[in-house]
Amino acid sequence: MFIRPLRRLLTRPTAVSHFHTFPPCLSSRKILQNFKLADIGEGITECEVIKWNVKELGAIQSFDPLCEVQSDKASVEITSPFDGIVKEILVKEGEVAKVGQGLCVIEVDEELSDSASAEQLEPASSAAAAPSPVIPNSKFVEDAVSRAEQIREEPSAPRRLHPMDPNYLPSSTPDVNRENVLAKPSVRHHARQSKVDLALLSGSGRDGRIEKKDIDAFLSQQASSVSVDLSSVAPRAQTEQDVIVELGRTRYGMWKAMTQSLEVPHFGYSTSLDLTSLHSLLPTLNSHIPEHFDPSKSSSLPINPSALHPAPSPPPVPESAQFTRLTYLPILIKTLAKAMMAWPVLRSSITPGSINGGGKPTLTIRPHADIAVALSTPTGLYTPVIPHADTHSIYSLSSQLKHLSFLGRQVPCALTMNEMPKRGATVTISNIGAIGDGEYAHPVLVPGGGVAIVAIGRARWVWDVSKSDRGERRLKVGVSWSADHRVLEGAELAAFVESWRAYVEAPERLIGEGI
Repeated sequence: MFIRPLRRLLTRPTAVSHFHTFPPCLSSRKILQNFKLADIGEGITECEVIKWNVKELGAIQSFDPLCEVQSDKASVEITSPFDGIVKEILVKEGEVAKVGQGLCVIEVDEELSDSASAEQLEPASSAAAAPSPVIPNSKFVEDAVSRAEQIREEPSAPRRLHPMDPNYLPSSTPDVNRENVLAKPSVRHHARQSKVDLALLSGSGRDGRIEKKDIDAFLSQQASSVSVDLSSVAPRAQTEQDVIVELGRTRYGMWKAMTQSLEVPHFGYSTSLDLTSLHSLLPTLNSHIPEHFDPSKSSSLPINPSALHPAPSPPPVPESAQFTRLTYLPILIKTLAKAMMAWPVLRSSITPGSINGGGKPTLTIRPHADIAVALSTPTGLYTPVIPHADTHSIYSLSSQLKHLSFLGRQVPCALTMNEMPKRGATVTISNIGAIGDGEYAHPVLVPGGGVAIVAIGRARWVWDVSKSDRGERRLKVGVSWSADHRVLEGAELAAFVESWRAYVEAPERLIGEGI
């Protein structure tokens, strides 16, 4: 009874036994994964792909830089979470990708794809993931075994360690090339157009960042090194041609916001405020700026006020928030915040299409006055927010304005989500009088920018005959309002401005109300 099974065992082909001795690497399953753009920050819905660090059909390892994307505020380098081969690039350089959209298709091992994040990966197609059938013939088995022996003999490339790995050692000789140089995407584009190697330049910006002026200086230096007879050179015709300039991320965001502003029905209201009383009060306020806002006014008292018990110390103020002189703007913001506390509709924000309200839009009334300030910076227009402006003193508001102006002047802009929260403000103020000589304007209100915006013009001394026949010399400033007519009625806006006027033209009320 044992003869027949023994005969089958002896006559079994030897290739079958070799087939079951494959190493695991030969039986690993290759699948295609769609690598998606993840959420890289609050309020960011799309990013522009600036540069790809890998080409199609190129191999990539874990933590290798995959591509570089730029949002409205910053550029971010995206790294690969696994080893694999880039089969297809879905979003080319210069194109915009939405959050959750696929960036590229990568061929990975099935074991590696199981450990990757499900939010960034998804199977590219079921057909691509299907394994090919195995033909168990002797020639195929012998070839596979020989390939396996070669793989065991060849040393594999060491895997790149993550910078947070305890065994990670930074390179002592940094790789100096044009990709490791700090520069904005627009500056890199300008360098490519001018055929300038960024690795040859030294940046004059913050942290050694290369600016456009550094490239222009390098080009002018090269031009001056070559002596050219200008009299024999014909005038260049290129100087008379049109130049096409692409919009930057910030200016393109402003373009989209202004386009959306056409959806808001505007109601305009203009008037003038009398600043004569504030003008008389300003020298007194300037002479009593607290020491932590103006360290130059430190005074030593003959008697120590903390002899019995330590007096409360004021909060630390950074150097960028210190000032030596008050202006009218922080006083106008303080009086505006006082008036907003009496008018809840000016402290409201619109929530369109609320489900709780049966599909109708709703208004959210905030407990404090959140005021945004329009800020013109070298990189574009921003509207940082001063939250709870009604709780600040006039000196504190002046310090906030000084600090926001300092952040906006940095290149690139140093304003972050802390200064520009996603919820924004309910009223925006624009001090156009600090730049031009105009008195009135027509500010534009964008969706999500609150319920009203006011532009303050240049203050002027005028001869006012409205209160007496003889007249008197008064300091007046023009203010121009634009409100969302879906929320505010014309009479409500006019009455609110009169409430603001009562504080501005009689600043003594702030003392009576405890400021």
